[in-house]
Amino acid sequence: MARGLNGSMNGAGHGPTGREGVEARLPGVSNLSQPVAQALSAVVGLKTTIPKDRRSAQTLGSEREGHGIVIDDEGLVVTIGYLIMEAATVTVTDSDGLQLDARIVGYDYESGFGLVRTVVPPPARPMAFGDSDSLALRSEAYVAGVGGEKATLKVKVAGRREFAGFWEYLLDNAIFTVPAYPLWGGSALVGMDGTLLGVGSLLVQEALGPGAPAFPGNMYVPINRLKPIFDELVETGQLSTPPRPWLGLHTVEHMGQLVAVGISDGGPADRAGLKRGDILQALNGEVLDDVAEFYRRLWSTGPAGTPVTLRMERDNDAFEVTVRTGDRAKYHKFGSD
Repeated sequence: MARGLNGSMNGAGHGPTGREGVEARLPGVSNLSQPVAQALSAVVGLKTTIPKDRRSAQTLGSEREGHGIVIDDEGLVVTIGYLIMEAATVTVTDSDGLQLDARIVGYDYESGFGLVRTVVPPPARPMAFGDSDSLALRSEAYVAGVGGEKATLKVKVAGRREFAGFWEYLLDNAIFTVPAYPLWGGSALVGMDGTLLGVGSLLVQEALGPGAPAFPGNMYVPINRLKPIFDELVETGQLSTPPRPWLGLHTVEHMGQLVAVGISDGGPADRAGLKRGDILQALNGEVLDDVAEFYRRLWSTGPAGTPVTLRMERDNDAFEVTVRTGDRAKYHKFGSD
């Protein structure tokens, strides 16, 4: 059963500022293979500023910091999308401290990937995409942030499983790694051959999976999830497929029930009068068992704008409400929009 409350999206400058957990290095001695060591210059720092009146500023902050990975010779950088959501400015910093202005290229809500491009290409060797499907349970890899070898951590894959995020987000084959990397947002999951296998999304407290002892780790979005949409995202900034219906209903599983832990201000659920603490029982008459099932049924109802009927419970009273779904991309602003 997928769990939606198993992570923090606050790898955007709000986590630890030290390098806790990063492997110690002996001065002048490399513990890395040549392919991995050569790949590290592609990992860059990424800083964004977001106008305080934009919706995500209240939840993700008006200043965000994380990482990105240079993936071509013209300054294209892949990162985790929440770092650039509604950003007015983007600054990329390489491992030598060189700062470059960048612009947003695209952001895909469904996968969580974001793309930016520097105005001037950085002097970094791009990191090639690897095959994230090759990562199995107990496989070894490296997590890397900006800073080269001193900012790398050797990790193991603790799981490959479905992940349902409370913000209406679902991955069917997420990568979970241990130990936890303290500055996870947009960090690179690097294979032993020096290729990019995933991009850092979350700190999770149950990296070993539901039912296992709590053990902190990270969730990485597999790079294979980006490959089918990559060309279109670079060319147009968004996908041509109809946007999924969106409710703005933050839902988690708690004691066998789907509970609303938050409502997006001004979103469809908010306009319909739903409140934090409401219990979601059914969608269009179909009883819901878990968050992942809720999302799949919601997304199968049609494109954004499709009305859906939710059966809810509040203060032990059941009621039904019809909500006209929305397009999440139109809810947020980008650049100077």
